Amino acid sequence: MLWSVAFNEIGVVAMAGPGVFSGYLNPAHNQHAFVEPGWVNSGDLGRLDPEGYLWITGRAKDLIIRGGHNIDPLPIEEILYQHPAIALAAVVGQPDAHAGELPVAYVQFKPDVKVEPAELVEWIRSRAPERAAVPVNIFPIQPMPLTGVGKVFKPELRWDAARRVFAQLLAPFADGRVEIAVQVAAHPTHGSLATISIRGVAPGAREHLEQQVKERLAPFVIRYEIVWA
Repeated sequence: MLWSVAFNEIGVVAMAGPGVFSGYLNPAHNQHAFVEPGWVNSGDLGRLDPEGYLWITGRAKDLIIRGGHNIDPLPIEEILYQHPAIALAAVVGQPDAHAGELPVAYVQFKPDVKVEPAELVEWIRSRAPERAAVPVNIFPIQPMPLTGVGKVFKPELRWDAARRVFAQLLAPFADGRVEIAVQVAAHPTHGSLATISIRGVAPGAREHLEQQVKERLAPFVIRYEIVWA
């Protein structure tokens, strides 16, 4: 069944009609191409106003789902761009054990300008359309990762956000002898993969530490692997 949303509520735009294609030659590519038979998933976010006009607001892959609540990052990014110190800004979802995702922002300052993250949070809080969309953290970054056409490359920011979360969760297991490093990157099968590199643990103690790591990371959907050094 195709679900609709209320006026001005953001949802995924689906398309149907004689001009819409019926599928790919390779059936494997149809897995996420349709929301139901005949209705193509455009990959865009949009809203219908009361007059029936469709407004495109962003891309579905950038949607942040916080405790079942959908957050479009574009309005928050627009607020950040209104700040005189911001050259580039992007809001992405940071993995969270309880809410699923929490919004965080990455900013690149204009030359010779710097603003404390706490000030930016208050700037957003006073202008945000909803409290749930206010970023829980703001990370200055230089330079901002860009695509070949100059757009912000958000996957790299999402990987960095996940790396920060995992590294913080696993930090208590590191001491003077044990070193733990986390990297998150693209993976051809899993989409994203976190690599947990652990150094300084005797072979006989690795099973116990591995179990502790698994318990800490169990709530997250990102796949991970443990590499012993």
